[in-house]
Amino acid sequence: MKRLDVATLFDTLADRNSPTTAYLSRPLDVDPSAAVELGVADLAALVEDAAGWLAAAGAGPGDRVALVKRNHWDIVLLAMAAIRLGAVPAPISAHVTPPALGTMLARLRPEVLALDGATAERLRAAGIDPPARRRLLLDGDPEALPGAVPLADARGHRAPAPPRRRDDAPLIIVHTSGTTGTPKLVVHSTRTIVRRLIGFEAHRWPVLSSRPDDTVASATSFVHGRAFAWTASVFWLRPRAVALVADHAPESAEPFLREHPPTTLEALPATYVRWQPLARAKSADNVFRRVRLYISTFDAVHPPAVRGFLAASAHRRPVWLQGWGQSETGPLTFRFLTRSALAGVGDRRPTTRDLGRPVPGRTRLRVVDPATLRPQPRGRPGLVLARTKALGHGYVGEPERWAAKELGGWWNTEDIGEVARSGSVRVLDREVDAVDRMSCMEIEDIVDDRIPEVLECVVLRPRQGPPLPVVVTESGRLHPDAWRRATSDLPRLADPLMAVWDDLPRTGTGKVRRLELRARLLGTSRRIPRPRVADSASAEQ
Repeated sequence: MKRLDVATLFDTLADRNSPTTAYLSRPLDVDPSAAVELGVADLAALVEDAAGWLAAAGAGPGDRVALVKRNHWDIVLLAMAAIRLGAVPAPISAHVTPPALGTMLARLRPEVLALDGATAERLRAAGIDPPARRRLLLDGDPEALPGAVPLADARGHRAPAPPRRRDDAPLIIVHTSGTTGTPKLVVHSTRTIVRRLIGFEAHRWPVLSSRPDDTVASATSFVHGRAFAWTASVFWLRPRAVALVADHAPESAEPFLREHPPTTLEALPATYVRWQPLARAKSADNVFRRVRLYISTFDAVHPPAVRGFLAASAHRRPVWLQGWGQSETGPLTFRFLTRSALAGVGDRRPTTRDLGRPVPGRTRLRVVDPATLRPQPRGRPGLVLARTKALGHGYVGEPERWAAKELGGWWNTEDIGEVARSGSVRVLDREVDAVDRMSCMEIEDIVDDRIPEVLECVVLRPRQGPPLPVVVTESGRLHPDAWRRATSDLPRLADPLMAVWDDLPRTGTGKVRRLELRARLLGTSRRIPRPRVADSASAEQ
């Protein structure tokens, strides 16, 4: 088999007569008049054309190219086009706030900045002039980005032949979610993201891998490294169809999923939460009735959502793959969940908190005391360290921050967790959010599982007093008795603050920006010193 090369992935697949067809929930933003049904030869031509656009804007080998636009799969294709030129793409979510985006671009110092008109308008309104020697405006009013080359003027420019690139040279720059501040920019190479991550997934594994008769659907944040790896590995396995969901609102996604019912589905945790009403439809009308495999990789999904989607499938034994990892490391652990595993409702120790075991032969984990860095015995919580050859090469513009997280060959995940006697991992909290003698994440799962009306619960640590739960429901209301019954056996909490979904600030992956929310509600965006981890991070009252 020819070695997988993301620069010419679709050319290789076209030469091999791959039968895969890509279906889009809406036309690509970079070519809104084009078809929503594309074969691999069409995709190869599109990537080559896009490489020409970027070359016309001034991008060349070794140059950093920032790509900022609203969520759609074309940002992955633009990244592949930049790689085809020998450049280093940095896809960035349009959900990033203008001040944070300005900081990220100042650290990146791209040779070329390609962005959409809406983002250009937001930057201009915020008084931010993005640093980049050359600019490519993907759509909208040219006045929004003075000096930019409009995409229409770049079309038709011929791309040069793809240059060779060393396996350890920068290939792509991905960013973290940014739940606790400005997203960090992580450099990955061919060796870390292609050989270690994509190459692993591109093998045919039982249960996990795409099959020739599959319709593989994705509803994710396409700027993230996960979407890049997913695209390369899934297309390499040549399923019958790939369905790309750009707009995750249930009313937008449901007709598309009905037209292309998936057999495997990967979606953001927040998207699964929003799609729960679709999963409750009758079997004959359920758009998830053919799904044999669900995948969630950014965060653990709350128990009722996992339970509901497994129940929605008409497959005899549907499986939920729950992965945990980071932009810096790629996947660290995985676990398969089944209907029987989720049978217990409202359990004090939610099943989804168990994130499974380290990927065999690929990753190792260690739990240490946060103060002394001495190893903790199994079952005792501490700081989770990871060792993997897929670790990226550094943070752009923040080398001291990266160096501080590399501890003698181990990577500080900045998560608090514990390893059970079985070897499975329970992640309890981010270190900056940890509360002594309890797990905020665990409480969030319990509340979500015990109160059907709750869409999301976010527990915030204040400087003083009990943690503050922010509870999201469809109506923004909840009966006090339901809250008291659900939390009677939990550690002491403040009275809940009610909200609706759009009240909470979110990242491009749907995660809540906790520092921003804390600043709104508790008056401080500074990190609060974390107390010493106690013997049990989830102790009973």
